[in-house]
Amino acid sequence: MESRLKSAPHSVKRWQLSGTDYEPEQARNQRSHTRLSTWTPLNNKQGNIQLFEERVNLVLHWFDLWSDGQRKHLLLSLLARCTKPQLECCRDSLTEALPVTRADFAAVLPRFLSLYVMSFLTPRDLCSAARVSWHWRLLAEQDCLWVGRCVGRGWFLPYAPGEKEFGAWKGHYVSCVSALDLLAPREAAELYGALDRPSADAAQEEEERRRRERRTRQRIRDKLQEEKRVCMRTRRAWGSYSKPEGTRGSRPSSGSTLLSWPPQSAASSRLLVSGRAVTSAPSLEPVQASGLGSERPTKAGAALSSSSSTRGPAPPRSVSPMHRAAAPPPLLLLLLVSNRLPAYELVLSGVKAGVLAVLYDHRGTLPALLAQVQRAVSGRTALKLGLLAPGGTEEIHLLHGCRLSERTLLNPDHRDFWEKLCGWVAQSDEGGGIDVFSPLAASASGVSLIRKLSTLTGLEVRAPAGLATGSFQSILGEWSDGGVCAELLYQPPSSPAVQYVCERVLQSWCTQAHWMEEALRAVKSSLGSALRRASLQAGGRALGYFAWEEVCLDKICVSKDLSEALTEGLAALTRREETRPLEFLSAFLSRWSQGEGGQECLKETPEPPQTALDWRGAAARELHHSERLYVARLSAVVKVYEEPLTAALNSNRAILSFNDIRIILSPVTLILELNRVFLSDLGSRLQQWDADQCIGDVFVKLCSKLRVYTNYLNNYTTALLTVDKCRETKPAFRAFLKRVDRTLPTHMLSLEELLLCPVWRIQEYVTLLQAASLHTPPGHPDVTHLRSALSTLQRLRDFTQKLKRNSEADTLIKETQQMIQGCPNLSEGNRQLLITQEAALLISPDGQIPDSLRTYEHVSDVGLFLFSDALVLTRRSVRHTPFTLAHQSAHRFLASVALSSLSVREITHTRYVRHAFVLEGPCRSWVVATETGEEREHFLSVLRSAISSALSRHQ
Repeated sequence: MESRLKSAPHSVKRWQLSGTDYEPEQARNQRSHTRLSTWTPLNNKQGNIQLFEERVNLVLHWFDLWSDGQRKHLLLSLLARCTKPQLECCRDSLTEALPVTRADFAAVLPRFLSLYVMSFLTPRDLCSAARVSWHWRLLAEQDCLWVGRCVGRGWFLPYAPGEKEFGAWKGHYVSCVSALDLLAPREAAELYGALDRPSADAAQEEEERRRRERRTRQRIRDKLQEEKRVCMRTRRAWGSYSKPEGTRGSRPSSGSTLLSWPPQSAASSRLLVSGRAVTSAPSLEPVQASGLGSERPTKAGAALSSSSSTRGPAPPRSVSPMHRAAAPPPLLLLLLVSNRLPAYELVLSGVKAGVLAVLYDHRGTLPALLAQVQRAVSGRTALKLGLLAPGGTEEIHLLHGCRLSERTLLNPDHRDFWEKLCGWVAQSDEGGGIDVFSPLAASASGVSLIRKLSTLTGLEVRAPAGLATGSFQSILGEWSDGGVCAELLYQPPSSPAVQYVCERVLQSWCTQAHWMEEALRAVKSSLGSALRRASLQAGGRALGYFAWEEVCLDKICVSKDLSEALTEGLAALTRREETRPLEFLSAFLSRWSQGEGGQECLKETPEPPQTALDWRGAAARELHHSERLYVARLSAVVKVYEEPLTAALNSNRAILSFNDIRIILSPVTLILELNRVFLSDLGSRLQQWDADQCIGDVFVKLCSKLRVYTNYLNNYTTALLTVDKCRETKPAFRAFLKRVDRTLPTHMLSLEELLLCPVWRIQEYVTLLQAASLHTPPGHPDVTHLRSALSTLQRLRDFTQKLKRNSEADTLIKETQQMIQGCPNLSEGNRQLLITQEAALLISPDGQIPDSLRTYEHVSDVGLFLFSDALVLTRRSVRHTPFTLAHQSAHRFLASVALSSLSVREITHTRYVRHAFVLEGPCRSWVVATETGEEREHFLSVLRSAISSALSRHQ
């Protein structure tokens, strides 16, 4: 059955077998006449064509049924299988269907090229091009095509366009052109002013200057060409240089030194071509080495200082035996950085790997700097030496009071410094050299300094040419070569400074250093005197503290008898001619002591006994020690100020009146009496200190009499005002303060600082009581007293802080009153300044336009001064100081509004305005805008809180 179905498939239609692999018997007989495909009969051309057409129709039918992605995939697969001639045929067919000559250049070219082409069109043509298609309209309305046309005519957008917004500048251009008012030249000159036309003399001078410049450039070019021709005639053959014997380990002879002084003879004249030194004379005989090596000549400075007729090539630079021996691997670069440079930390952060940066103190000395470098290099050799220090075109500020210039280089200290410093730098034939970061190559004096320094050290010296503007920008500009000359400068591929510091860091530092210098100069001019005075006071106080607290001069009491004995002994010594005055004085004092019975000269206050260290005992001892110092300072007020002033008043030679003395010093006397009793009670408790000892009751006794401190705090401001008034109006009191202020008896403090001691002591009491309460066990009998005393002193501290805040608020009100010109009186009631804010005052041309489309014009800058009961608006103007970057702000009174009648309304951000809000008063309103959103939010939050407080007070 199965064999019958395979041999004769009568049950299957023939058309059903057309798409299968069934092969009739006749086709099997023709298999030998086909090749590669059984379905392509090569011996039957007509059948081949018919079969191909059927297959093409079938593929096209399938192609029509496929999606766009499937069609593209098929086309790419077919093109990948095509040969080059077949691809060329496809290209020709596509060119006929889509000719390139008729293609849209805006769609073929990159976008920036299309915009470049359209930039040559006029505004009218651009508007016409926008009507071609949507793509052309997108290109023709780009801001880059219209912003230049608007700005060139002085038309600016009243807002900042958004990131995805385009066409704003075109619309602004069209609106400005449509509303343009043309002015005649005379009217425009009257309205805007006109520049004066250059006179005929000025034009002639400008033309003459240009002719001189052209002649100078031509002479320079001719000179360069002549030197090149001479160089080509006189240069040596390749490989003709040979190092003479006996100079192993030494530097090349002066015949090949780059920066030696040229002699006057033409036979040995030097030419600088492309940074190399070429000599036409035979090389000089080298200095023969003796022993291990020749010693460096010490008469190099004398040779340099001699007259030009005796100047010759520089002597060779030899190397010491320690440099000839096998040395550690050399460093790549050595960089010396002065701490006088602004923001030198930024330079140090960008130092490259392999560079040894040495930061030295500008206030040091040359030997100290040399020792610091020696410790840093540790016997290694640097390939190059870089020097980054303040300087100009003629000198380098190497150290404080030590400037390196053409005149000071030959000083013995400078010469010795550079000779020793360059001993750690590789030789010239090994690539060694010195890079000076100051623009010395920009002046004749600087070039001379470079030459002398090169001759002295035998190294190649490079420096910036000074062709870049800015304080330190010349470092990144052109540098002079080793063969520096005033006429021959070349620009290397990269600045030598980049070899030491990363380029980005160096660029950032060079950019910011100028601004830092200006800022530091302004700070120095405004605070220089105050800082110097503070420095002197700090030094004097440190010395006084050591002499008074450590040496304890207050404990050394010289008795009256000893003073009389010394006076009698010195008087007797003056009446007699003694050859041994010290022995005579010693014998005299011995006889005086025997006659008077002798006196103790030193009296010391006993110290409280020291017990085992515990936290509570440590707090008690610190309290006793600080109380002794506090009482000593109050005693100084009484002894140094009150007693002499009272004595002068009683002797009818008054320095101050009785009322002034009572206002200034009487409260201090009361406090001193109170604290002396407190110190005595505290000392007796410490004499018998143990774990159960109490000090809280002593504090409770002190707190029961704190009305003395309250009266003092209320009178403190009046006392200071009285001191200032008496100092200004009474010269005798001014001289008295100058004589006794900041002396050893006053603990190196002034009267004002001594009067501040009770205020400081209140905070110290609170701190020490908190520590004692913390370390006191809950069941201790002293807990209740300590807590009670702490609560009382905390209330006194809060009262003190409140007085301080009120005083600061009053001072701030007075400063604001002086700052605002034409401002009414601000010192009324309990008014306080809450916040100040700088803003811009805006005006809308048309108030009928909706807020989202309304434009605003910035008319002036304003200052907002928010007080506790009112808001003051001022017109702010900025005045810049000539020749500096400093500026000052001046405020003129504009308006004031009570907070109870003020309302605030925020303006939603639009493309025309940002960070703006409206201040609406009873009569008028103001539209203001801050610089940032954070400033607006902070000011509005404080303003709303102040308005709420003002409304609650009125209710």
